[in-house]
Amino acid sequence: MVSLSSFYPARFRKDAITIPVVRLHGTIMAGGNQFRQNLNIATVAPLLSRAFADKKAPAVAIMINSPGGSPVQSRLIYKRIRDLAAEKNKKVLMFVEDVAASGGYMIACAGDEIFADPSSVVGSIGVVSAGFGFTGLIDKLGVERRIYTAGENKSVLDPFQPENAEDVARLKELQLDIHKVFIDLVKDSRGARLKDDPDMFTGRFWTGIRGADMGLVDGLGDLRSTLRERYGDKVRTRLIAAQRGLFGRRAPGVSTGLAMGALAGIGEAGLNALDDRSLWARYGL
Repeated sequence: MVSLSSFYPARFRKDAITIPVVRLHGTIMAGGNQFRQNLNIATVAPLLSRAFADKKAPAVAIMINSPGGSPVQSRLIYKRIRDLAAEKNKKVLMFVEDVAASGGYMIACAGDEIFADPSSVVGSIGVVSAGFGFTGLIDKLGVERRIYTAGENKSVLDPFQPENAEDVARLKELQLDIHKVFIDLVKDSRGARLKDDPDMFTGRFWTGIRGADMGLVDGLGDLRSTLRERYGDKVRTRLIAAQRGLFGRRAPGVSTGLAMGALAGIGEAGLNALDDRSLWARYGL
């Protein structure tokens, strides 16, 4: 005889465990508008709060798919996950999709356990800065660069000026400081699971298979199979999605409001798309 309880929604059945799932996809960067939704503490925090608010769930599952971006936003998201895990006394199971590299891997380290697909890309524990130099171009165009500052270091790394060795040295100092923060975070979160590998913190990246050998991830597997193995065949998942606004569209992080603002946003979106494309392409995606 079939019990009536089998027809109840999963969250009301005593024999079913429901795991909230948060999916974090995209580049990590402050700001955003209706043309681009970035991963940052402002966009991610509401999803995390709702996921960890489930009192009955023994764990929260987070799917990460990011080539990285802002080290500050990455660390803020990492810290928010760890703070909520401690506050709500829940395990965090992290699942890597295509890539968790650079800042994406920093966020992945917020998991008590990290699982990856064998073909996932993980690692890239390093810091990179990129830019362009336009000195030759403006000379050909007959453009004269004029800049006025109060403070001798206010125009460092100006792309319209010849590269200055002292400016590059200052940038390198910043990168080394940020790199150390990243390395310490990985060591603290992964602990003895990390293997002794000379390339670990050089910025190199690896497949999920190699990442498991190095201790960057705990195992190979997907969300559904891992949760069923951990909590049984009756386990259920509940995707925590962004709140939708009027007409079913996700509420943007920043609203331009005016038509001219929207047109400017389209132009900005084109540049941002190129930036995004370069980050993903770095990992062959």
